Amino acid sequence: MQSIMARKQRDNPDENRQLPDDELQEIVDSVIGSEVGESISDRTDDVDFTVEELLSASAKMVVETCMDIRRGENVLIVCDPTTGEIGQALHEATIKKSDRVLLIVMPKAKHHGEEPPTPVANLMRQQQVVLAPTKYSLTHTRAVRQAVRDGARVATMPGITIDMFTHGGMAADFNNIKKRISNLGPYFRRRRIVNVKSEQGTDITFEVNWRDWKLDDNGICNRPRMLTNLPAGKAFIMPREGTMNGVLIIDGSWDSTLLDEEIELQIENGMVIDVKGGQIAANIRQEFGEVAKKLRSKERENVWTVAEFGFGMNDQARMGGNVLEDEKRLGTCYFSIGDNSTLGGSSAVGIHIPGVLTKPSVWLDDTQVLEDGEFILDI
Repeated sequence: MQSIMARKQRDNPDENRQLPDDELQEIVDSVIGSEVGESISDRTDDVDFTVEELLSASAKMVVETCMDIRRGENVLIVCDPTTGEIGQALHEATIKKSDRVLLIVMPKAKHHGEEPPTPVANLMRQQQVVLAPTKYSLTHTRAVRQAVRDGARVATMPGITIDMFTHGGMAADFNNIKKRISNLGPYFRRRRIVNVKSEQGTDITFEVNWRDWKLDDNGICNRPRMLTNLPAGKAFIMPREGTMNGVLIIDGSWDSTLLDEEIELQIENGMVIDVKGGQIAANIRQEFGEVAKKLRSKERENVWTVAEFGFGMNDQARMGGNVLEDEKRLGTCYFSIGDNSTLGGSSAVGIHIPGVLTKPSVWLDDTQVLEDGEFILDI
């Protein structure tokens, strides 16, 4: 594990210069000032920004808009060997706001939900802000839960790449996303039965506690004890344990794989009892089986808990084979399997993997929310 406190020098002195704030703001404005549905990749055809400039602009937006980092705050940036350039960009943006910033490069984890090394977990508890661009998710770990309980505001970025950090969902107007998610909130009130269907064959029903909908995954994480993913943009909830039954067809992406073959999950009383879908289904059974072996015998079946359900609410997010962004795409929905302890559930199993449905139809009691991937409510 490495601690990096100084900026990495580059061979080209022109690339090594710090961009003035007015230049960075121009880039930020061009990144987030688009019409709905237009991606940054469409816009940058006309604007010749370097990768370093785009990284700096996105990092500035994270530091100033998303996290609102203030002078004198303790900030920890946790990355791994796959995300070092993003960690470095965040470090450079953060030191303009606070002189109490630490960048840690930890070993790459083996799967989502694996605990970070103990020294990293201990450092996280001492911070006011934690930024975690890593290959595998730290969101559903004891380390993050404890840091949040101790007062930190935390943004995790599992699977983030340079392209994702500078394009697509990260180019969204997060204030508009916040408004869109807030407008969805009233439709959740007093509705406790969720039904999801799709042309691919999904037909699944479950109960929720309507008061437990999470409506703060909007990219604005500026108060103590807040936790978000970046890119952000979803409304989500834990299905009531033991209530989900039916067939779930994952047709968009699973974890970091854009699917060319659907995955069929048979759900009974809130647990996955069968997985079908060729080689990827075999890989899923193997991965969850290996995690189960590390648990006590009475807890092993909990790895198959359907832990989370949510709607994508980010109009700039793309479907590209990385669930961090895929699950945020406006009009999709997703189900996660595994650990639900961060949402108040009883399955603390150290693995949490989502799968995305591209064009679902969703009902809350008798109110239809989505039809074939299109919101039919006025949000």
